[in-house]
Amino acid sequence: MKDHLIIFDTTMRDGEQSPGASMTKEEKLRIARLLEKMRVDVIEAGFPAASNGDFEAVQGVANAIKDSTVCSLSRANDRDISRAAEALKGANRSRIHTFIATSALHMEKKLRMTPDQVFEQARLAVRFARNLVADVEFSPEDAYRSDMDFLCRIIEAVIKDGATTINVPDTVGYAIPELYGTFIKTLRERVPNSDQAVWSVHCHNDLGMAVANSLAGVKIGGARQVECTINGLGERAGNCSLEEVVMALKTRRDYFGLDVGIETQHILAASRMVSQITGFVVQPNKAIVGANAFAHAAGIHQDGVLKARDTYEIMRAEDVGWSANKIVLSKVSGRNAFKQRLQELGAQLESESEINAAFARFKELADRKSEIFDEDILALVGNESVAREKEPYSFVSLSQHSETGERPHASIVFTVDGKEIKSASDGDGPVDASLKAIEAHVNSGAEMVLYSVNAISGSTESQGEVTVRLQHSGRVVNGVGADPDIIVASAKAYLSALSKLRSKADRVAAQG
Repeated sequence: MKDHLIIFDTTMRDGEQSPGASMTKEEKLRIARLLEKMRVDVIEAGFPAASNGDFEAVQGVANAIKDSTVCSLSRANDRDISRAAEALKGANRSRIHTFIATSALHMEKKLRMTPDQVFEQARLAVRFARNLVADVEFSPEDAYRSDMDFLCRIIEAVIKDGATTINVPDTVGYAIPELYGTFIKTLRERVPNSDQAVWSVHCHNDLGMAVANSLAGVKIGGARQVECTINGLGERAGNCSLEEVVMALKTRRDYFGLDVGIETQHILAASRMVSQITGFVVQPNKAIVGANAFAHAAGIHQDGVLKARDTYEIMRAEDVGWSANKIVLSKVSGRNAFKQRLQELGAQLESESEINAAFARFKELADRKSEIFDEDILALVGNESVAREKEPYSFVSLSQHSETGERPHASIVFTVDGKEIKSASDGDGPVDASLKAIEAHVNSGAEMVLYSVNAISGSTESQGEVTVRLQHSGRVVNGVGADPDIIVASAKAYLSALSKLRSKADRVAAQG
């Protein structure tokens, strides 16, 4: 254990707290299977007490995953912990992760509890959880801004009561690497029974230092678990990025001296899957998984790389899943080749009928564009997942007219609960006209807070992937649509977002 770093992925829990990033059970299962294929040690699948939907999602992941530990979050109360344990019943290896705030600010203003009350609540929660599962993680929320003496007292107590992992969150991203590393080190030195638990770090990226802080917690503080998310997904500025931590440890093993079990060739596929499911586009200059991460524009750099790759590349692009030959299938490809590629991308569908439906969509796309990329296939699977869930609003067809000097006009056909609706509208542009035609019938009253277009691959033949973020009555949702016609993709994304707005699932915010 001293030489192994545990990778704890919280994409489906903390990552899902990004406004609009809520995932369905089927989407969580797709991500979980790919994380298991990557050999992630611990998968935090969700927060079962938040809603029935989240309970079912955690339960589904627990039943499906065989190799990784499946973790379930709970607040420090018996109801949450019981709900978490119930959701985890089918897991080969399960963990309950319970938390309570320990900073003076949070205890007074949020919990309205005294330190002694928090201390007792933490002990009771850990004791109760340990009676239900063998693996219990405890997080003192806002630990980095907590009083050191109080933190030592509460951590010592919960370890005595059965906590097997102690996580030290920088909940609001306030830490500085050297100070955070020293903070972890001091805790471990001052807590008498610190050697009886694995120490973990969980850092937010508000000052852009989540990865640096996490690595400092490992190197200086001696932590042996890092909590992170694919693409650094998470509320506000996000979380520590899994791909960056893993590749830092692998690339600089000379410095860290630690091993991670992650099979890195699946990193890019995981990044793309999470991006397409949530609608959060990866910035081109994002380390490891951004489109420009291994691109060289300067002539002197290109010359150096051609002569010897390590002149400017410290990692091999193929080690994280990039491939020089990105074209994988064409319209003459058969069903077995398509099915095999789905498996390689970690995007298996549940049944033969779903594979057949996705394959039919693939053939339809292949007739419209000559080159089919991995990104196209993942988008197809995402669309198949949406179709399988029978969203209340779905796209049928669209026609639009746009001409210089004329006001654009769009006519659209879509279904509402299976019934076809025809609607038309003018607009400031063809996209605006198409979305106004939808809204003319739906009258959702939602405010659009984001409209974003991303080319799935790098040519004019590419499918366009559109993300629409809507806000209504305090709820924020993302809709994603993909199509070679960007106006059609926009309509699909808008209808997807409207479908999510109609969902009755309530979520309870939890932060660690």
